[in-house]
Amino acid sequence: MQTIVENQTRIESASARIARHAGVLSAQLRSLGATLFPPMAQKTLRSFTSGEVARIIGVSDGYLRQLSLDGLGPMPTILTGGRRSYSLAQINELRRYLAASRPRDALNFLPTRRPGDKLQIIAVANFKGGSAKTTTSLYLSQYLALRGFRVLAIDLDPQASLSAMFGYQPEFDIAENQTLYGAIRYDEHRRPMREIIHATYFDGVSIVPGNLELMEFEHHTPRAMRDPSARGQNLFFRRVATAISEVEDDYDIVVIDCPPQLGYLTLGALNAATSMVVTVHPQMVDVASMNQFLLMTSDLMSVVEEYGGRLDHDFIRYVVTRHDPNDVPETQIVALLRSLFGEDVLKATAWKSTAIANAGLTKQSLYELERGSVGRAAYDRALESVDAVNAEIVQLINAVWGR
Repeated sequence: MQTIVENQTRIESASARIARHAGVLSAQLRSLGATLFPPMAQKTLRSFTSGEVARIIGVSDGYLRQLSLDGLGPMPTILTGGRRSYSLAQINELRRYLAASRPRDALNFLPTRRPGDKLQIIAVANFKGGSAKTTTSLYLSQYLALRGFRVLAIDLDPQASLSAMFGYQPEFDIAENQTLYGAIRYDEHRRPMREIIHATYFDGVSIVPGNLELMEFEHHTPRAMRDPSARGQNLFFRRVATAISEVEDDYDIVVIDCPPQLGYLTLGALNAATSMVVTVHPQMVDVASMNQFLLMTSDLMSVVEEYGGRLDHDFIRYVVTRHDPNDVPETQIVALLRSLFGEDVLKATAWKSTAIANAGLTKQSLYELERGSVGRAAYDRALESVDAVNAEIVQLINAVWGR
């Protein structure tokens, strides 16, 4: 009998085993980050060649060269062979210089909001895992920043993959009350939105990071809804919008990476949003799941609207992700979506690519990698498809702003 008891005490409980695995994995991820991004174990962004800068801004390489020779605008770093490179901060400085010196073309160089342009809040949503929701949010945020917009990325997913891609390991780098929960909680510990916004290495993008703390909102909201004193801004679906309104003058576009479930956080994000992007992988099981997402969203938002919420979006678009254009069944599903939803499906699709997958292994996007690091042909094809998707979204934003 004593031996049996001793064996039982030596048997590790499931919770203890899971906790041990989580601790070991967290430590390994932290070590990997220190290896990938020395010496401070923080992500940094590469510099951009003058040719890349010319394409991003929309001028010729020769024009940039002449500016540097004349001592105008930011001075690039001169590399071997006379090649020039710019940091992203210098690219944005160059945008400001060109907008000031060529006022007729100012919007082309610096497309920030003007008086009367409302803040654009884009919710990227779907509750089917694997639909590339976080990847879409990441690439959209970075693309917008490269084009000169001031971007706030909000990670509403407790798994915090978007935060990790921007260099924050949730369990180590994000302290208590530093997620959006800190700005939308119901008690006296609620914080101003500006206090939970973090800078990123990607100039032009700030982030409200996420971690498991976000689940607290899902747990505490039912209790708050039962409170008879809960009125007005205390209603859960208004809290995300209220928090964002505190900093709306600081940004042009907000990109929200919604959780992979239709809970209180997602409903709050959809209520705050001015537009919605629904990611869909062109497989029948994913399309069926998206159908359930749309049905549930419609039902729940109709209830929210009865209590003063709104779902008045400037645009709703479906973006096909991880698409293999050579796969016949996938092509048929894309054609089905277009026949059903028409122009609500973006014309461009984000292609399935080993280049994107390989970049993600080091928590990077294609915008962060040198062109030859994952194969030039694969890099070019993948980036072209992603850029086409994001360019369509920018066109929609510009249409809302009357440009």
